[in-house]
Amino acid sequence: MNDFVQTVPLPGRLRQPVPTRASLWHAVVLALLLGWLYWPILFRLAGQWWNDPNFSHGFFVPAFSFFVLWQKREQLAALPLRPSWTGILILLFALGLLVVGVLGAELFLSRSSLLLLLAGLVVYFLGWGHLRAVLFPWLFLFLMIPIPSIIFNEITFPLQLLASRLASTLLPLAGVPVLREGNVILLPAMALEVAEACSGIRSLMSLATLAVMYGYVLEKHVAVRVLLALAAIPIAVIANSLRIVGTGLLVQYWDPDKAQGFFHTFSGWIIFVFSLALLLLLHWMLHLLPRWREPEAAA
Repeated sequence: MNDFVQTVPLPGRLRQPVPTRASLWHAVVLALLLGWLYWPILFRLAGQWWNDPNFSHGFFVPAFSFFVLWQKREQLAALPLRPSWTGILILLFALGLLVVGVLGAELFLSRSSLLLLLAGLVVYFLGWGHLRAVLFPWLFLFLMIPIPSIIFNEITFPLQLLASRLASTLLPLAGVPVLREGNVILLPAMALEVAEACSGIRSLMSLATLAVMYGYVLEKHVAVRVLLALAAIPIAVIANSLRIVGTGLLVQYWDPDKAQGFFHTFSGWIIFVFSLALLLLLHWMLHLLPRWREPEAAA
């Protein structure tokens, strides 16, 4: 009597479904449909990145998200496929948001609908596990969308007042008498107006985006990553105030025209590099604490 042994593959070693030609065609048709829906929105978004210096960091956001996905490609490939019909609800909500944004001329809603649509596609075709695995690069994509003008103005004006207040406090320490009226600093030589472009919102948004990227790549503790991202706010405010102080010193002791010309433009790059240096210094100081010190350093 012959004995037959039937082997059954282990569940954990089951092969993932191999994409067929039909599924590839479905993916191509879906990509073309999404391109038809969102091409005008994406084209206008890229134009705003190019023309508006406040949001020029948007070019780096999708590139970094793709970099994170490429790093996690093996982890994503090992996840089991568990498609969920709940992704359809996310898709319907995203399409409704697109309609509201287009009809209401609200760019933020129409642009955000694309990211929600991508989340719905991931859930519908791959499952919630895949969405959790790509949650960070997906959330990071929201930084490429310029904030609405109403919120932008509500943030910019307080930053103008704060920067002018700090500068008017520091300038007398350097021997420059000042009188502040709102966002205007009255010097003996001339009056300095802290305009919207000098509020620091540009460096704040760029530095915050860069802090998130830096923390993700070079820091493994989530708490330190959050602290670095939050620290970008006071660092940008302080650095911008120092820029105004430098301009005031040049106006008072050198030449007002030169202070508002080349120096005013070039100082923005200097201050941004200074902000990066402060961010690196903060990261180094945090690792001096026993709580986040590396094991070999602690030993």
